[in-house]
Amino acid sequence: MAYVIAEPCIATCDTACVSVCPVECIHGPLPADEIARIAELPEGERKTRLARLQLYIDPESCISCGACEGECPVDAIFDEDELPAEWQHYREINARFFAQRA
Repeated sequence: MAYVIAEPCIATCDTACVSVCPVECIHGPLPADEIARIAELPEGERKTRLARLQLYIDPESCISCGACEGECPVDAIFDEDELPAEWQHYREINARFFAQRA
């Protein structure tokens, strides 16, 4: 089983989860250091630059340790078995992100 990042991450992209992941399986469409620089911008500009962006967990690499879950400030990370019904499609969204990178 893997963890899944869902809708609350969109336009937030807080990288605290990236920092605690022991297998480095959390990535986004931008490098983590660039996301961190954007996070320092004023809120309006930050939200504009991060609009429609989120972080993703690679289901093939995730070891289900749960370290990331407690670090997420917007509660966007779920064990795939506990993913709320309205966000079930994020399981596929996370997997597709990594499939497209391959």
